[in-house]
Amino acid sequence: MSVGHGHEGSLTAGDSRALKGKRGLSRIVNAFRYSADGLAAAWHHEDAFRQEMILAAVMVPAALFLPVTLVERILLIAVVILVLIVEILNTAVEAAIDRQSFEINPLAKRAKDLGSAAVMLSLILAAGVWISILWATFGRA
Repeated sequence: MSVGHGHEGSLTAGDSRALKGKRGLSRIVNAFRYSADGLAAAWHHEDAFRQEMILAAVMVPAALFLPVTLVERILLIAVVILVLIVEILNTAVEAAIDRQSFEINPLAKRAKDLGSAAVMLSLILAAGVWISILWATFGRA
């Protein structure tokens, strides 16, 4: 079965190239839908992402109500969102590796370990920013 027309006429229904080449509003709508699908997949399949989203649901509103400067508020929220972004990228790396093979491979292990390290570093950064700003705001006597 062919999908599309013109130069895409030779693509089959399962060919991902059929999803490329959209322009204008349809491209934006499709991009939004794919992003929503990705967030839903992360929520349904990744315990760590769900835990981080629950923390974000608490921390982002807290950042909005803390008596901090605008720049500090932006930093508090940005580092929480950064953790979510890094977790999603780590999940994408793991999914791509697992799609290829579940066989234990040194390069696959390295890639997964690097993704995990990136998540850990983003969590350390977030904790450092939150502790620093909270200490500067409330830690002074």
